[in-house]
This record gives sequence, C-alpha cells and structure tokens, in this order.
Amino acid sequence: MSSLVRVLAVSHVLPDEVAAGGAWPPPPPHVVELSFLDNLQVSKAAIQRLFFYDGGSLPPFESVDRSLQSSLAAVLAIFLPLAGKLAYLPEPGDVVIDYSPDAVSPGVKFVEAEYSGSVDDMRRLASDDEHHTEAFLQLVPELEVSMLPAPLLAVQVTRPRDDHAGGGGGAVAVGVAIHHGVADGQSVWQFIKAWAAAARGGSPAGQGLVPPTFDRSRIRHPTADSHELAHTILHKMSPALPMVTPRSKPADMAQQRRRTFLLSAGEIQSLKQRISESETGGELLHNRLSTYVAISSLAWTSIVRAKCGALDAAADDVYFMVSADCRRRLRPPADEGYFGNCIAIAIARASAGELLDDDGLAGLARAAAAIQAAIRDELELEDPVGGAESWAERLAAIPRGRLTAAGSSHRFMAYETDFGWGAPSRVELVTVYGNELVAMLGGAADGDVQVSVVLGRALMDAFADNFRRQVVACPNSTVSRSRHH
Repeated sequence: MSSLVRVLAVSHVLPDEVAAGGAWPPPPPHVVELSFLDNLQVSKAAIQRLFFYDGGSLPPFESVDRSLQSSLAAVLAIFLPLAGKLAYLPEPGDVVIDYSPDAVSPGVKFVEAEYSGSVDDMRRLASDDEHHTEAFLQLVPELEVSMLPAPLLAVQVTRPRDDHAGGGGGAVAVGVAIHHGVADGQSVWQFIKAWAAAARGGSPAGQGLVPPTFDRSRIRHPTADSHELAHTILHKMSPALPMVTPRSKPADMAQQRRRTFLLSAGEIQSLKQRISESETGGELLHNRLSTYVAISSLAWTSIVRAKCGALDAAADDVYFMVSADCRRRLRPPADEGYFGNCIAIAIARASAGELLDDDGLAGLARAAAAIQAAIRDELELEDPVGGAESWAERLAAIPRGRLTAAGSSHRFMAYETDFGWGAPSRVELVTVYGNELVAMLGGAADGDVQVSVVLGRALMDAFADNFRRQVVACPNSTVSRSRHH
C-alpha cells in the first residue's frame, strides 16, 4: 500500500477533570466486566468511521485540531472507560475494561496528519461514489486489537497538503476508531454525538444527551449463566489470550470494490409501494414494509442478480444477515444510555431462483418476505439473545460467497455530526467485516438513505445496474442516483 497520508504529530488526550465534576478520579472499582455479547466482538477489527468536512465555515486546521482535542478531553470525562484499556486478567481468565488511573494515564491517541493531495483532491474523495479505499483506510487511525492490553479509542484529523495555517474554508477529514469489543454501532454514535455537542460548546450532559451506562448487569442470557457463557465464548474465540485471535482475514482490496448510492425519501416510498402492491407482495407480505426491509431487499436481490452466472437458481440457497439493536427487546430492557454491544442477528434464507425473476419485482417481494420472517422468528422473541452462543457456528456453516451482511442503520443520523463548522459532506464506515456488506446511514436530506456497498470487484457494475434499474422503475424516481448528484 502506497503512503497517501503523512503523520505530522501524535499526542495523547486525557480526560478533563473539570468537565467530569465531582471527585476525581472516580472511586473504584475501575473495571467493567464484558458481557457475552461483547466477547463475541473482541476478536474483530475496530469500528472505523470517517467524516469529511469542507466549506466556508471550516476554521483553519489549527483551530479544528484544538477544538477536537479539548472537546475530546471533555467528553472522555463522561465516557471515562473509553480512555482506559481492554485488559486480560489471567487468574479468572476474563477480559475487562480497565479504567484505573494507571490505565487512563497514557491518554487517547490523537493523530494529526496530512493528505498528499490538494484541497480539491480531498473534496473529490468525499464526493466520488466509488470509494478510494486505500485513502480511506489511511485517513482513519489504526487501533491495535491483536494483543491485550489494547486501547479502546483513537482519533485522527487530516488536512490536505496545501491547507496550511491561514484562513479556513479548506477541507479536513476526521477519523475515529473504537474497539468493537466494547461498543456496537449504536454506542459509537452515542459517543460521537456527545463529542460533537461538546465541540459546539458546553457539556454534553447539559444539552439533553443521556449519560452513558457501562453496567453490563442487564445483558443476561435467558437460560445459561451469563458470566460462564461470556468466559466460554471468549476462550473459544481467542484460546491464546492475551493474544487475540483475529476473527477473519483482512479483505483483499485488490479483489474488492466499495461504492455508495443515495436513495431519496420519494424513491424509498415508491419502492415500498411497488413491492407491497405487487401480486407476490400481496400474497407473501403480511406486515407493513419498513424502509430497512425494502432497501435490504433491493440490495440483496441486486447482489444475487449480479452473481446469477455463478449460482444454480434451483439448487443454491442465498442468505442475508440482519444485525439489530436489541436494547429495548431485552427483558428488562437495557438502560437508554447503555454503552456496549447489544446486537442480535437474524439470517434470512431463500433459493437463488426465488430472487431471480424476470422483472425483479416478484424477487424483491420474496426477499422482503424472507427478511421479515427472519426478523419475526429470531428477533421478535421474548429474548432475542438466547441463541447467541450458536451465531458464529451458524455463519460459518453458510457456503462461501452466499452470505450478504447488512451493517449500520438508516436511523443513525450521521449527517447531523456538527463539531461547530456545519454538517459533514460525507460519512463512511471504513471497517468491513466480511466480503459482502450493505451499510445504511440516514442521508443529509430528511428521509434520504445512504447505501454503501462492498462487493467483489467483478460484481459491482452488474450490481449497480440492477440496483438502478429497480429504483428507476419507481414512479417518484428522478433517475437512480449515486450519493452525489
């Protein structure tokens, strides 16, 4: 990989004791035991999010840098465990969040960097539908997770090469990495929302944001001993602790393409209406069609159609994995501010032939029905985490090349992440788990949904054609648009 980004400085940010209020440091214990849902994610790569900002309201880089560091210090006082480490305790054999004074004292790594391109080049990175994956990966900080103790958070802010001291109005990229063993997508956005509020001025707690809760006591398995289950999962996933066994090999970027599409509120509504009012939809769909299921069906069928030459329509099954926040589904529900992993999965299954009809509409309805059924049967239960111990085995049993995973959520309002200089021009998930991923985010305009897709290089053009064709067929479509018009 060629170097597109040059590190200018590395500093470390400590929690702001004044912002914390009350006694400092907080009284012990300074340890959070991970839940069995956390331990399922300990061996995964960190969650990396990338934000691009530009325009006249953007201050000079030095001001951006100072603001991000001071507000990060303020928000760390509230999210104190994130300033600590993921640590292995040999005696009980557990992995915990250690936020003792010794663990917190090194601070959170904060990288200042320079992109080799110009301001216009960075703006093109933010506007191109096709991801410059190599650049994106270098614009987010690395977080070493393969050996414990491991940091939980790192930040990188990057300027273009020609954007030096002086007036603002240039461009900047802000990258964030959070250890997946302590946070899911909901938790990541909870932290970023609080950080942005602190950057705009004042305490996040004073701006109506719910304070985080790190207590894992409500994450309970319905039948097994939750602590014993957590221990079993941990050592099954990583038998050589404190060395962490990677869940999967890094994706081969040379064989992969990543691209982003944008669906307007009108296009989404027309898509839902077409599927629901179709003959097949009328027969199979018994619940109201949600935005999530409609877009997932569009993406899934477009991927299957792109692979049609490699699939036996009659004999090959294909699968679509849904990841759902289950904080409110637990009994009792987790606290509103719960910070940790609280995700359950559901796996939809259909034969390739069912999704490959001539006009695509019946296939969309069958995909939607399969996804609805998986959600109903696996997530809308008295306790949706009851099968957690078998999730990894179920996924491993799916034949290679047959599984598409959905990540993130259109309910994450990423384009509201304002650090004091306006909304981002682009937000992306840089980390990819698996070879096929569909990631949704709430778009910049009300009701829009951003759909970012990761696929094998040879499949992306066919996918895009299928995806566009179905959206263009919607009465309210102006043309199927990519992310930028």
